[in-house]
Amino acid sequence: MAVYEYLTARDFDHAWLNFELDLPLPPGKNGQPNPFYVNRPGNPARILLDAVLAPFYRPPKLYFSGHRGCGKTTEMLHLLSHREVYRKYWPIHFSIREETDIVDLDFRDVLLAIGSRMYRAYTEMGGEIPSHLQQELSKWKGKVEQEIRTVLNGASSYELGSSIDAFFINAGLKMKLEPRMRVELRQVFEKDLSGLIDVINAISRAIQKREKRMPLLLIDDMDKPSFEQALSIFHDRREIMAQPECAIIYTVSTALFYSKEFNAIRDHAFFLPNVTLHPFKEPERHLTEGYETMRRFTYLRMDASLIDAQALEDAITYSGGVFREMARLIRSALGYARRRKGSQIEPQDVESAANEIRNEYRRILDNNDIAYLRKVSEHNRLEYHDRLRPLLQLLAILEYHDKENWCDIHPVLRKLVHEQS
Repeated sequence: MAVYEYLTARDFDHAWLNFELDLPLPPGKNGQPNPFYVNRPGNPARILLDAVLAPFYRPPKLYFSGHRGCGKTTEMLHLLSHREVYRKYWPIHFSIREETDIVDLDFRDVLLAIGSRMYRAYTEMGGEIPSHLQQELSKWKGKVEQEIRTVLNGASSYELGSSIDAFFINAGLKMKLEPRMRVELRQVFEKDLSGLIDVINAISRAIQKREKRMPLLLIDDMDKPSFEQALSIFHDRREIMAQPECAIIYTVSTALFYSKEFNAIRDHAFFLPNVTLHPFKEPERHLTEGYETMRRFTYLRMDASLIDAQALEDAITYSGGVFREMARLIRSALGYARRRKGSQIEPQDVESAANEIRNEYRRILDNNDIAYLRKVSEHNRLEYHDRLRPLLQLLAILEYHDKENWCDIHPVLRKLVHEQS
């Protein structure tokens, strides 16, 4: 697989690639920040870094959230550009999508993924697992397979793999791809949760002993499951999810932050805000620092000659200070500019891109949503309402952090909301 080159685009084709919505931004060589990384006003992610580097009695479990597209994955990867993190931890970043089915996610799936990914990441990098641990893992593997045969009513030839590596890989695949087998495996792990936790902790201790650093798992995409799943994992099973003897950063659904159950994790929770583009209740007033941040985001990926200055200002305004929305607008505008044979993105292209997003919302927002959005647009207050949580998750409402938290509607919706008033 070719290594992606993070170079400023000089043409539309290269720019299209650079504004890929899910383009990962890992650190460069020798831990240098990714060339496309943009430091935010006030550096809010510094709070998470400080929490990771703080002394601890028990290995920390941190909960990291923020609205879809605000840059959580980018900031988690950016943690790995800090040498202090590597001096203290042996880090592993992965997406839970790679390990199991996030549409049907269960705490037991997450625990298996933690143990599996630690073991595989360490052995794939040439790490040596002590013989006594290999024997311990083989014994546990045999016990799990025997229990599965019992659950499956005597399928005595059933195996998940001859080696521990194969066992972890195959168990994960079956959790991800085979609903019936997923249920059976969960039953087996439920009968001996302490055994699964012991395996995770044994792997962690072995890595820590060999590397003189504790494993740090940065688990991405755990904010994607439903509110009910997040509640089940991080509220109902929070004590179990804190049992692994390694440091973990869990991404968490924003929905949990807007619920009373959030109190259970609040002391270890961090919320990444959107970039503030205008002051509270002053949408026409542009904040220089916020606009400069989004401008830098664009010019790192694309030469200034490819976009008209006013078109860029319009795109920033429409983005609402959400990086993924900015990339989406620029990518769509690139398409419009290309189709009209233009040499740069013009304001009309950005307007067409914004209209695309607006029309998507037209299909899913009902009259009551529109009425509520109109009120939010007028008062900007972040206060509980039964429509708040789903509209925040849709990005129809965007939250901002100043001295107090406040919110506003997605800027593309202003025309839609006020045309019906």
